[in-house]
Amino acid sequence: MTPKATTVKLNNGLEMPVLGLGTWLSKEGEGIDAVKAAIDAGYRHIDTAYFYQNEKEVGEAIRAKIEEGVVQREDMFVTTKLWSTYHHPDHVEQAFQKSLENLNIDYIDLYLMHLPIGYKFIDWDTANLMPYDADGKLQFSDVDFIDTWKAMEKLLKTGKVKSIGVSNFNSEQITRLLAECEIKPVTNQVECNPSLNQRKLTEFCKNLDITLTAYSPLGRPNYYEKDPDNMPKPALDDPKVVEIGKKYEKTSGQVILRYLIDIGTIPIPKSSNPERIKQNIDIFDFKLTEDEIKTMDEFHTGKRTVPFSLCTEHKYFPFKIDF
Repeated sequence: MTPKATTVKLNNGLEMPVLGLGTWLSKEGEGIDAVKAAIDAGYRHIDTAYFYQNEKEVGEAIRAKIEEGVVQREDMFVTTKLWSTYHHPDHVEQAFQKSLENLNIDYIDLYLMHLPIGYKFIDWDTANLMPYDADGKLQFSDVDFIDTWKAMEKLLKTGKVKSIGVSNFNSEQITRLLAECEIKPVTNQVECNPSLNQRKLTEFCKNLDITLTAYSPLGRPNYYEKDPDNMPKPALDDPKVVEIGKKYEKTSGQVILRYLIDIGTIPIPKSSNPERIKQNIDIFDFKLTEDEIKTMDEFHTGKRTVPFSLCTEHKYFPFKIDF
């Protein structure tokens, strides 16, 4: 039987599957094949972003599976994100429309602000998503993310998007957003894995009825191999994780994803390997014990694999505080 993720109820009453497919770095044919394989494997939650430049491929794969009769549109939960060059309120609706046209799936389930940090807007015609100056320095905008969020709130009235949320926000930024805006984000999507388990931020969000979506849930093993001095070591190969996996006849990756769900997050592992895609969703027939969760907690160092180091000078850089 094909596994299926359970769902969590969002603060607006809608349901979101507690596991999804991440698509960062999935491009062209690889992205189409990965999303098709994921839907065949039981995934109903797909995460993309305008910045990933693969929205068209994601949409094509979903439409193909709808045409095959594997799923209906309402079975799928599709997330995409507002990129940082389009933070000005005058640009938000057009940026959203571009994503909707790229996906071509009638509506978007969840639209996130990719970062609280705005980048300089160049124009609509060039795909200049990282606007560097002549010296190679990233150019920012000083648009307040509150104004960006208020423009996102208006999108809900169009019916073309069901929910809105944020990504890479810290607790203080969420607190400010709630104080100054009308609509609460349904989720905060952040890096979350055993090395950075986001326990404090998850609890903070939970108390506000905001879910926490976990990107890079398995760490970034490829990046660690290239730069072990600066990247946190993934827990994937650790004997303690392997041992837990043996008990349940699961891989280390499956143990990590189960851990992240057990501590209240929504992991979105990225893979283009059909076998790995199947493995990643086959985690709903076991749960970790309290002692096993404590063992997994021991991997937390607070070190990020995605530090957004180009943005440290921006006034809304989110990682200057603990959570």
